[in-house]
This record gives sequence, structure tokens and C-alpha cells, in this order.
Amino acid sequence: MDKHAKIYIAGHRGLVDSALVRNLQAKGYSNLLLRTHAELDLTDAEATGAFLRSEKPDYVFLAAAKVGGILANNNYPADFIRDNLAIQNNVIEQSYAAGVKRLLFLGSSCIYPRDCPQPIKEEYLLTGPLEPTNRPYALAKIAGIEMCWSYNRQYGTHYLAVMPTNLYGPGDNYHPENSHVIPGLIRKFHEAKINGAETVNVWGTGKPRREFLYSDDMADACVFVMNLPDDDFIPLLGSDRIDGIAPLVNIGVGEDLTILELADKVKNVVGFEGVIELDPAKPDGTMRKLMDFSRLNALGWRASTTLDQGLAIAYQDFAG
Repeated sequence: MDKHAKIYIAGHRGLVDSALVRNLQAKGYSNLLLRTHAELDLTDAEATGAFLRSEKPDYVFLAAAKVGGILANNNYPADFIRDNLAIQNNVIEQSYAAGVKRLLFLGSSCIYPRDCPQPIKEEYLLTGPLEPTNRPYALAKIAGIEMCWSYNRQYGTHYLAVMPTNLYGPGDNYHPENSHVIPGLIRKFHEAKINGAETVNVWGTGKPRREFLYSDDMADACVFVMNLPDDDFIPLLGSDRIDGIAPLVNIGVGEDLTILELADKVKNVVGFEGVIELDPAKPDGTMRKLMDFSRLNALGWRASTTLDQGLAIAYQDFAG
């Protein structure tokens, strides 16, 4: 990407979006298109089309999405599938109409089957049932991947999907009900410390294993992929493939830990001195999700932030 290319980041105030903006700005990209939800509602097809046709960006990072943890996905399934399908449909279709050179669609590791082999390879997509607690969100993301693939095959577009593992970092959502596991734990342990509580309740058995990627590392991987030369980028698109591999690249760190081990790390970072109490009556979700990111690693990228380093930065961001 030329440093003066017009780059649209669809969504730029959340965890993913803000990390992309930081990374692009740090690398000297000076022509970023940014719109808040109040300025541009991406579920509105007419408004999205008018914006993209008017601005004609060279590159699009499709990071905008309705996201949340197990509780939010359970409580608002219709919102998750409706809003995410609308955002994807509008941005992808109107990017094609506006002549965008490359589009990067950000998904989630929940697109993969609940019980697929570990570590998870890109070709495991659609090989088994999904985790029920976030199926509406996962199906929307799968539809976005298929849409990119279909446009590549029919129209010759250069649209690629990346699937980051579980993300955390500055700008995360710390809502007590709608957050993901790391921001949820940070909030719980921080409030327990402030209030002098003796225990902190953690959902589930503590046995599920999860992999976590610092948001700025994720952004660095995304910009790295968008800057790949055609000889490396085009083979990822699946345009002429007959082997069924979607235009899909995993982003991960290659190691995981149990939820209980994670809770203990967060407890130490926050400085809470009480006891962790597990609640096995609450859902665990998928028992393990470890990404195989050998495809991306072979292209020359690897994460640089350890979990301990990232958790310390995330807590500083939360505590102000």
C-alpha cells in the first residue's frame, strides 16, 4: 500500500479498529478515512454506498461488527446475526461498486466447528457443528468469508478474510455483561480489589483452553497481509482453487492456557489478594480453540507481545 493511498477503516473506535488506526498511523499512512457510527451507519445500505462511491478508497479494512461475549450472544442472537450480515453485505458490495483494490474482512475464531481438531487449520471451516452459544455471530462471519470468496471468483476482486484468535488490549469493552473474557476478568478483579472483596466468581469450570492475541499485534498482522506483494497475496484469495480452501488466513500466537490460569494471571496483574471461585453451573463454551497460523507464519509474520506484557498494558488502559 502506498503511504498516500486512501484507506477506509470500517469502524475505528473499538478494540480492533483503534489498533488498526494506531498501526497505520505509526507506519506513516496519512490518508485514512474514518467515520463514527453516528456519522455513518453501516447497516444502512444506501448511506454506505453513497459514502464509498463518493470517497472511492483504495483499500478497505472491514473491522466493524457487533461483538460480545457468551452472555451477550445468548441474550441478543437476532441482533448479532442481523447487524453483522447487514454490515458485511453493504461494505463488501459497495466496495466492489467503488472499485476498491483490496479488502480485508476481519472475522473470529468462532467460525470453526466446536469440536474440530487442534490446532485449528483454515481448511477446518464448515467441517462440523458450531458452538451453540455464539452460532448466530459465527454464521454471519462465515457468510462474510463466503461473500469475499464469491466476489473473488465472479468479479476478480482481491478480498481476503483474516481470523484472529481471541483479542484483548486498549479500547476493549469492559461492560459487566457484554464483555469478552479478559476485559470481564479485569473489571471483576479490579472492582473486587477496590471494594475489599474476599472472592471473585469466574464462570465455568476453568478448564477450557484459550489463546489470546494482543490487539496491536493483530493490527500489525493485518497491515502486513495487506502489504503482501501480488505473488503472495493473490494465491490466498481462492479465486481459481478447486480444493475448497477459502480466502482465509488465521492470526494467532500458537499457545494457549486454561481459563483458570488466565484468571490467576489477571488476578496478579490487578493485585487482587483474595480467592478465585469457579462457577461450574455457568457455560464453558468451546473447550479448546488454538489457531494454526502456519500459513501466516510462513509468509514472515509472528506476534511480538507476550500475554503478561499485554495484560499489564490492558489493565493500565482500564484503570486509567
